[in-house]
Amino acid sequence: QVQLVESGGGLVQPGGSLRLSCAASVFTLDYYAIGWFRQAPGKEREGVSCISSSNGSTYYADSVKGRFTISRDNSKITVYLQMNSLKPEDTAVYYCAAAHPLQAMCVTGMSTKPDYWGQGTRVTVSS
Repeated sequence: QVQLVESGGGLVQPGGSLRLSCAASVFTLDYYAIGWFRQAPGKEREGVSCISSSNGSTYYADSVKGRFTISRDNSKITVYLQMNSLKPEDTAVYYCAAAHPLQAMCVTGMSTKPDYWGQGTRVTVSS
């Protein structure tokens, strides 16, 4: 069974940093695009960032541009989200998700439905 496992969430003060990791269990997912979504209490899920293995394209939501950086290690089928200058507004459960490259998830601004989802990792930004 395909699994995506997130890690790295936790409690951090405003202005701090966290690095989230998303590890995939199947090597064939190496060519899939992997993105990070988040959902805050009472709000809709939103796409945060995405990276494609097919053409290297990336996507960042306007709210995180300049603060978050997405990267991937294809040999480990792992995607990272480096989050700097964290704000209370970043508080949410963060989910990683994988999509077949034909879905063009990164190119479409993460508007397509991913094929696989992780369980999520909670990020709390509070002083």
